[in-house]
Amino acid sequence: MLCLDGSQGEGGGQILRTALGLSLVTGTPFRIDNIRAGRARPGLMRQHLTALEAAACIGKAEVSGAEIGSRTVQFTPRGLRTGAHQFSVGTAGSTTLVLQTILPALLCAAEPSQITLEGGTHNSASPPFDFLSHAYLPLVRRMGVTVQAAIERPGFYPAGGGRFTVNVAPAHRLSAFDLDTRGPILRTQARVLVANLPRAIGERELARLAERLHWESKDLVIEPCAKALGPGNVVMLEIESASVTEVFTGFGEKGVPAETVADRAADEALAYLANNVPVGPHLCDQLILLLALARAGSFHTCPPTPHAHTQLSVIGAFLGNVVRGQEVSGGRWRFSAN
Repeated sequence: MLCLDGSQGEGGGQILRTALGLSLVTGTPFRIDNIRAGRARPGLMRQHLTALEAAACIGKAEVSGAEIGSRTVQFTPRGLRTGAHQFSVGTAGSTTLVLQTILPALLCAAEPSQITLEGGTHNSASPPFDFLSHAYLPLVRRMGVTVQAAIERPGFYPAGGGRFTVNVAPAHRLSAFDLDTRGPILRTQARVLVANLPRAIGERELARLAERLHWESKDLVIEPCAKALGPGNVVMLEIESASVTEVFTGFGEKGVPAETVADRAADEALAYLANNVPVGPHLCDQLILLLALARAGSFHTCPPTPHAHTQLSVIGAFLGNVVRGQEVSGGRWRFSAN
């Protein structure tokens, strides 16, 4: 049994999620101690427990330590259960991170799957649904997998209540992708979601974005969210280039000015454009695992985050040194698989 230390790297839930995903793919049982030791509230939170329960269901697994607050989990997969599944976080916890946990195993499964998730869909410190559908899944499709995601309603903190469905028709073998240059920018769009809050918040955010980004007014859009169960606000900046689409976000918070929310997204987008790389830091975190699964391909990015280094560490524990990252020139990194 593989033994992992959850305090390594960024010391958060990423270690557990990646380990669960790779355990499902490889059939390797593992034990992880010190779960989320680097967080203010260590141990399993609701969304981490849901990810564990989803992985156990998909993998017909034997599990110990599946309870809120647990700092040690032992996981032994016994197969793979495809088909239709529904998982609910039960709070506003991130549904996209739950999907991130089980999706790797479904990409090369023998049969198609349909996954419906309920909870938070637009959460700070996790990829929002729009990042999933516009930036990440198009690259998964490039690998030969037929995958579609449709959102029924968004879910914001603290009300949650979001719901979306992902359909996966797996590939027998994953194809490689190479993202070494970004190419020309083909389209830009700023979308502001406003749910059960004054429209003026979104108008202030778009006004700040117009100042910072100088995008055309037709590319600045406010989208009311009538179906949301509670209040919420998120700024999403979409940059489509010849090779990839990137999405950068800023999340509204109580007591944080609308202009600050817009600035957070704009800062990330402008840094990405200045670096002249195809892959931004958050997409990099996600793509490292795809390279490992395909054991082929490459991409260029900016300096990697602690999450990226954590991914490399856990992948190495399960698969060996199949993905390599190195700085190729001032702040420009290349990740490749073999």
